[in-house]
Amino acid sequence: MSYTIGVNDALAELDQFDAILDVRSPGEFADDHLPGAENWPVLDDDERRVVGTLYKQDPLEARRLGATLVARNVARLLDERTGGRPKTWRPLVYCWRGGQRSLSLHWFLGQIGFRSRQLVGGYKAYRAQVRADLQAWPERFDYRVLCGLTGCGKTRLLQALSAEGAQVLDLEGLAAHRGSVLGALPDRPQPTQKGFDSALWDHLRRLDPARPVFVESESRKIGRIALPAELLTALHRQGRPLWLDLPEDARVELLLQDYAHFAADPEAFCAMLDGLVELRGRARVHAWQAQARAGDWAGVFAALMREHYDPGYASSLRRHFPAVADTPPLALPDARPDTLRSAARGLIAAA
Repeated sequence: MSYTIGVNDALAELDQFDAILDVRSPGEFADDHLPGAENWPVLDDDERRVVGTLYKQDPLEARRLGATLVARNVARLLDERTGGRPKTWRPLVYCWRGGQRSLSLHWFLGQIGFRSRQLVGGYKAYRAQVRADLQAWPERFDYRVLCGLTGCGKTRLLQALSAEGAQVLDLEGLAAHRGSVLGALPDRPQPTQKGFDSALWDHLRRLDPARPVFVESESRKIGRIALPAELLTALHRQGRPLWLDLPEDARVELLLQDYAHFAADPEAFCAMLDGLVELRGRARVHAWQAQARAGDWAGVFAALMREHYDPGYASSLRRHFPAVADTPPLALPDARPDTLRSAARGLIAAA
């Protein structure tokens, strides 16, 4: 027998399903989907567009064509992807609104004997719940906010904390961006805003409110991804700032490692710096670009830190975390793995 399930119950049991099957088109799936979902499209992007266009002209013919295409695709999916699965297999099936697309696959799975569940309201209901939870959940947690100037190793300390068993919220990792004008990753595009929201929701639901959460201080946007206003408010109001201090030469070395890919394409680096002309002036930006074109990467990163990043970060920090002025700094001699590991253990013990 097969069943339907409401969004609250489905999300509460999300990790108990054997599979989560998103029957929407690949384009819809790429925009966002439930955590852990697989794409089992009963209409591909072209088929969905054709049926949708036809529906405006002749709804009956559109439904006939849609049923034909869905039947063919469901037959293929059943043939290619269900072989060898036990009768106890329990997938969650959803489409955009819990309508005909998910019902078609869900019905056949149930007829085979699988314990399929169809998500009532589909992705639309899930998305509404994600928005509501991202408004409500951030205030639950006790944050330890890592603050410090650019290149001081905040992200690497977060990674060391995670390796030592601490709860960590790596917002830049979820956003696939380092958070500055140069922060785009060379080998990983940013998710969509909805995709980031889902990843953040999935991460928050796994955190224990009884334990501290270590997180890096961030501005309102990470690349093109906007952080939920409620999360920023919680970090600023509830977060306990921890100031990380690293010598300038060690900071430059970290930036040389993190941004090594620019050495192969100095013009891409210079094009990104053009975005700072209005803020820092054309002459200063041209000087930085000249250093990059000359291969003086250590020099340009040191100049960017002193003349751009440090003043801007210090101003923002004073606004959002005034208590940091009274917080003793965590001064590290370098950002070697053993140094960060030791620092992480100390922070966990003091939390």
